[in-house]
Amino acid sequence: MGRPGQRRGVHRGAGRVRARAVRVIDWSANPLRDPGARPSDDDRPLHFHRGLPGYAPTPLIEAPALASEWGVGRAWLKFERERFGLPAFKLLGVSWAARRLLGEPPYDPELELVAATDGNHGRAVARVAREAGIGATILVPAEAAPARIDAIAGEGARVEVVDGSYDDAVRRSAALAGPRRLVLSDTSWPGYEEVPRRVIEGYATIFCEVDEQAGGAPIDVAVIPIGVGALAAAAARHLAGRARLAGVEPTTAACMLESVRAGEITEVPGPHPSIMAGLNAGLPSLVAWPLVSGGFDILCGVEDEVAVEGTRRLASLGLAVGECSGGAAGAAGRLLADPGARAALGAGPGSSVLVLLTEGVTDPDAYARLVA
Repeated sequence: MGRPGQRRGVHRGAGRVRARAVRVIDWSANPLRDPGARPSDDDRPLHFHRGLPGYAPTPLIEAPALASEWGVGRAWLKFERERFGLPAFKLLGVSWAARRLLGEPPYDPELELVAATDGNHGRAVARVAREAGIGATILVPAEAAPARIDAIAGEGARVEVVDGSYDDAVRRSAALAGPRRLVLSDTSWPGYEEVPRRVIEGYATIFCEVDEQAGGAPIDVAVIPIGVGALAAAAARHLAGRARLAGVEPTTAACMLESVRAGEITEVPGPHPSIMAGLNAGLPSLVAWPLVSGGFDILCGVEDEVAVEGTRRLASLGLAVGECSGGAAGAAGRLLADPGARAALGAGPGSSVLVLLTEGVTDPDAYARLVA
């Protein structure tokens, strides 16, 4: 297995992000967009997930009040508030990838899964390991919220706090790999690409459900949160050529935005202090990069202020969401109010807009403070 952060051609873009950090939202049309990009996924993960105990589709909520505010025909919220008892979408990718990594049960109890996380991915890995009867070691960055650490430990995993950023935790997880310690990461680097590809495949279930729930109604614009880019890659595999795609990142960790501007994978060094913890990644996934850079129309970095306003607006609609979901909703409103961004997305009064809300509340104390 190779090591993350040792990629040839990786550009470090430290100063440029800080210089733009005062802007509440910073967006760019994607110059790398491939006009020939087309859907490339399938529904095998959906059939797999339907066979797991506890499967249920997450709701697709139509929000006419938001559609009116945004000046579009329909606004859809795909709310990943609960998957298999966990408050986020991550188990979809983890379960699909784990089956391909481990094979069919039963498993050697001496095996161990290893992953780096800001919260949701690691908890999903810990849950899958517990259900498989094997161990799990989860690496978290120093700024990880205690509530998220406790939730991971509550799944029976050993949690190691890394003195550094999420990207430092990824490097530490790679160093732990061995014959009985299997890394299950949603990001990738040279020599470690197959498992992250499977994670991306597993997220196809979200978009297959949207197709069914929308009853054949087209999606014209989709707004997707981006961390390392695995979920965004899944969105591109399903929607490229069918919808205009907008990606949302924290300004302080806008690695995909800076990469499309640079024309190559670009690292945004930490610290990454955004309240949108699940998006605090400074380096795009190697396998996600070509799909996102070829499939997305707009990339944007947003300040925490945008996540707060989105979280509060959704709360007013009766939806209790995590900060990443609030960031996506807040960014959708900001982009659709910007004439340039609106034109780049082809959005108009008859457009149908999908916003992916990737998590419910994962830190109750922080949520209470945000909506107070």
